[in-house]
Amino acid sequence: MKDGVEERLLAPAHTVLRLATGAKTPPGAKSLVPLRACHRQARGLSVEVPTQQEWDIAIEAARAAGDVVRHYYRRKVRVRFKEGGRHNPVSEADLEANRVIESHLRAAFPEHGWLSEETHDSAERLQKQRVWIVDPLDGSREFLEHIPEFVVCVALAIGGEAALGVEYNPVKEELFVGARGRGAFFGNERVVVSTVRTLTEARFLASRSEERRGEWDEFKNEIHVALTGSVAYKLAWIAAGRADATFSLTPKNEWDICAGAALLEAAGGRITDRFGNPLRFNQRHTRLPGIIATNGLLHDSVLQLLERHGKIAVDR
Repeated sequence: MKDGVEERLLAPAHTVLRLATGAKTPPGAKSLVPLRACHRQARGLSVEVPTQQEWDIAIEAARAAGDVVRHYYRRKVRVRFKEGGRHNPVSEADLEANRVIESHLRAAFPEHGWLSEETHDSAERLQKQRVWIVDPLDGSREFLEHIPEFVVCVALAIGGEAALGVEYNPVKEELFVGARGRGAFFGNERVVVSTVRTLTEARFLASRSEERRGEWDEFKNEIHVALTGSVAYKLAWIAAGRADATFSLTPKNEWDICAGAALLEAAGGRITDRFGNPLRFNQRHTRLPGIIATNGLLHDSVLQLLERHGKIAVDR
């Protein structure tokens, strides 16, 4: 924004769809639509949205990191275990992918903050309005077990809100991109959440580890549960209308959630903490107290389901 005037980037109309793949605009295209770069009016407030450059570089970084992850997939990789033991592995693929993403984003946006699962945290980011929140390989266990249900996650938080999310599955070559003011895309196709309204019709995504611990057993008489990989991948599937909801009652980190939160909200869905409160990102303490993510239509019903099972108390 310059001198109180909103900047507007212009691009060919079909580019709005093609942007998600990073494809170039064909020469000679003339029909123009605004790609709102700095602010939009939402609920009566001025809200910042990602710039075209942030959109493009985030996709570029995710794809480049995906090339690294694909290289290591099905190869023998060195693994160590972080705090939390064997349930929290980190491989050389995680670390190298992190370096690739960081080099892309820091070179293009040296003024932005940085928060990544694989980088030592710094309080400096708390002073930043725009912060990259990265998980270079969400679903490390799936990666190590050769289950292709993991993603590279690149997200941009603006003013504490998830504004841009990119998730890339390099094995299936699936690219999910979404941003406030832009919508959500799977490849070059615009996507929206499902229209399922009842719990009995809904498809809930659950992790294999949660299933092994029996965390979904008490709900199975009321909902249909399908096992899927990483939490970020679940959020992308809900954003794309492939599933309807998920929840996790165990704490999650910001880097697990931020990209998927941006995708889901851009697709018309809703995500909150397990108690129904809005999520805030780039916080001093990066742990979130579990999540509920739905197509929006199911959200209140999921909160009521958890309340009936004594998992939460909902204020009336």
